Amino acid sequence: MDIPRFHLAFPVRDLEEARAFYGGLLGCPEGRSSDEWIDFDFHGHQIVAHLAPQEAGHRATNDVDGEHVPVRHFGVILNLPEWEALAERLRAAGTRFVIEPYVRFKGQPGEQATMFFLDPSGNALEFKAFADDAMVFAK
Repeated sequence: MDIPRFHLAFPVRDLEEARAFYGGLLGCPEGRSSDEWIDFDFHGHQIVAHLAPQEAGHRATNDVDGEHVPVRHFGVILNLPEWEALAERLRAAGTRFVIEPYVRFKGQPGEQATMFFLDPSGNALEFKAFADDAMVFAK
């Protein structure tokens, strides 16, 4: 393990939907599971979908670069070819984007390709990529 891995638990309304979305569409291998939760390998990090329908979904947004970014979201930073392949796979699957794939902060420190979409339970995800990985924390 080169860097620490994060662990994130989040609510879903239906475990089979979560299994199809995270395991199927996003290609995250499944780990342990029970009748109440499922572990997924999210690009080397552990995410856990917990059955809690009343807690699922995003509500609030903030304006960032002229877009309404879901306040509560999670995701991962991919390399640009992986990000482009994922964007194409999501488009081919008919994914409805909250924010369509585009390049944010163009020409500025922190320039990044980004996209936001919801899982079947309404949880917001952001996937991004930087042309220069040194810019991840640029001010």
